[in-house]
Amino acid sequence: MARPTIYTIGYEGASIETLIATLKDAGVQRLLDIRESPYSRRQEFCKDELSAALSGYGIAYEHIRELGNPPPGRQAARAGHMAAYREIFTAHLDGPEGCKGLDRALAAAAKEAVCLLCFEKLPSHCHRSMVIERMKSASGQEVEHLRIAAKQAHPAQTAFEF
Repeated sequence: MARPTIYTIGYEGASIETLIATLKDAGVQRLLDIRESPYSRRQEFCKDELSAALSGYGIAYEHIRELGNPPPGRQAARAGHMAAYREIFTAHLDGPEGCKGLDRALAAAAKEAVCLLCFEKLPSHCHRSMVIERMKSASGQEVEHLRIAAKQAHPAQTAFEF
């Protein structure tokens, strides 16, 4: 039996309604929140509120803190030091916490259609692109980056909220 596709998504510029509709359309069964801190300036994207909203549509929620970008990686990204950011996050993924998080994500993805969530709209601007490459390499599963039809950006949003 073929393993399900692994999806990724960023909620930048999205409403909770468009996020959920996009996940439902793709057949996602479990959202894996890979932000180190599952909180947002937009309340609907904070862990408890997001989990409750997803549950109402039959989508499970799981926070995998170990796959979040650690503070030094976020600082490097905010400063525009992308090579340093990638180096820091790669070292994190290679460490015990990163390996633990990857194992959890791979176990979930082997059983059902999952989607990795972070803030950035474009996966190339987000650590989830590095996580998904590791997952794809380990499992051989297909990957699809979902795009949300954007609504007007919330004034409190800033880049690199992960």
